[in-house]
Amino acid sequence: MFAKLTSARSLIAAAGLALACLFGAAAPTAASAAIPYLQLNASEPKYAAIVIDANSGEVLYDKRADSPRYPASVTKIMTLYLTFEALSEGRLKLTDRVVISPRAAAQAPTKIGLPPGDSLSVDEAIKAMTVKSANDVAVAMAERLAGSESRFAALMTLRGQELGMRNSRFVNASGLPDSRQISTARDLAILSRATMRDFPQYYSYFSVKGFNLRGNYIKGHNRLLDSMEGFDGLKTGYTNASGFNLAGSAVRDGRRLIAVVLGGPSTAWRDNNMEDLLLTGFDVMKRRARGERTTIAANIYEDEPTGPIERPSVEQGDGDQAGLKIVLTENPRAPAPVKVSPTLRGAQDAAKSSKAAKKPKGEWGVQVGAFKSKALANDQLKLVRGRFAKAVADAEAAVEGAGGTFRAQFQGMTSDAARGACSALKAKHVPCMVLAP
Repeated sequence: MFAKLTSARSLIAAAGLALACLFGAAAPTAASAAIPYLQLNASEPKYAAIVIDANSGEVLYDKRADSPRYPASVTKIMTLYLTFEALSEGRLKLTDRVVISPRAAAQAPTKIGLPPGDSLSVDEAIKAMTVKSANDVAVAMAERLAGSESRFAALMTLRGQELGMRNSRFVNASGLPDSRQISTARDLAILSRATMRDFPQYYSYFSVKGFNLRGNYIKGHNRLLDSMEGFDGLKTGYTNASGFNLAGSAVRDGRRLIAVVLGGPSTAWRDNNMEDLLLTGFDVMKRRARGERTTIAANIYEDEPTGPIERPSVEQGDGDQAGLKIVLTENPRAPAPVKVSPTLRGAQDAAKSSKAAKKPKGEWGVQVGAFKSKALANDQLKLVRGRFAKAVADAEAAVEGAGGTFRAQFQGMTSDAARGACSALKAKHVPCMVLAP
C-alpha cells in the first residue's frame, strides 16, 4: 500500500543532521526560513479538523485545516518519526539506552520522572512517549539522536518540509508551550499518514495501552483505544493555549482513515468529535462505493465548541484531564472519571450514564434502522447520536431484537420530539420512522 523510504531521503536526513550540528542553536531559525512566521488569530475559534483517506491521501472533510494552531504533544509524532527513521536505518537499536540528562529531567510534566544520569531502553522510551506523552523522555531522545534538542528541532522542521508540512515549525521535541511551535490540522494529518506509510513495522507502538517500567505499570490515556472499534492510534495533546488535540486513525472493512481534531474544550468532547468524524467517514466511503455522491460535511452534525476548557490541566504537552500526576508506584490510582454530557456520548456510553441523564419526557420514539446484528444496530445509534445530538438529546438509545433483526431505536421522547427528530434525520437522507406508544 505504502512505498518504502528512498535513498534520497536518507541522504537528506544525513545532510539535515549535519547542518543542524553545524549551526547548533541557530538552526531552527535557518531551517524555517522558508516558512512565514505564523501568528494565531485570537478571535478565531481554536477548533480545527480534517479527515483523510490513509491510502490515497484524499481529503474527505476539513474545517480550518490550514489555520495555524499549537500542536502540543501531537508534536511527538514527529519526534517518533525521526526515531523510527533512525531505527530503520540502523543508527539506533531498540535495546540501546537513552540517558536522561539534567535538562531532560527538568522538563515540566507529563513525564516519567527518572533522575539525571538514569536511562531506559529505546523500546521503553518509545512507549513512554506514545503511552504517557513523557516530555522528559522526548528531550532525552532528541539529545540521543542529534546531540541537543535545538539541533533535533531543526531536523524536525526540515523533515516536515520534505513531507509536505508547509505550515509547520518545530522548536522542541515534546510539544511543551512555545509560541513559535506551529502546525495545522492538515500538516499533522500528513505527518500521521507518513509515519504509518514509511514505518509500518513500528506503527503498533501507537496502539499500546500501557507498559511496565521497572515493575510499575504505566497506563495510557487515549480512551478511544478501548472504546472505538478499529481505532489504533496515534497521539493526544494538550496545552492551555492549544486546547485538547488528537491525531487518530482507525480501520474498518479494509479502509483506513486518519483524522485530526485540534482545540477541543475537553478530552470527552475531543474524543467524541474524533469518533463522529471517523464513523461518518466510513459511512460516506461505503455509500460512495455504492455509487452515492455524498460528503462527511453533508452528513455530520457540526456542533463546534464555544465555551472555555472544562477543567484545564495542570500539565502541559499532555492529552489527559484525569490522573494528571504521573508517579512510578506499585499501586497507581485509576484516573478520575470525567463527567460528560449524555448528548456527547455514543449509544453504548449512554446506557452507563443514564442515571445522570434527564428523565425521558414521553412514550414516543424513533427507529433509525433494522440490522442483522446487534453490533451494527449499535453502530447506527452511535452514528445518529453523533450527527444529531440535539435532536435525540434526551432520548434513550436501545436495540430491540425481533424476528432475527435488531432495531436501532431512540425511546422515551414526546410526540413532537420524535417527529422533529425524524424530520431532521430525513433531511440528511438518514432513514427514520416515528414510533407511537
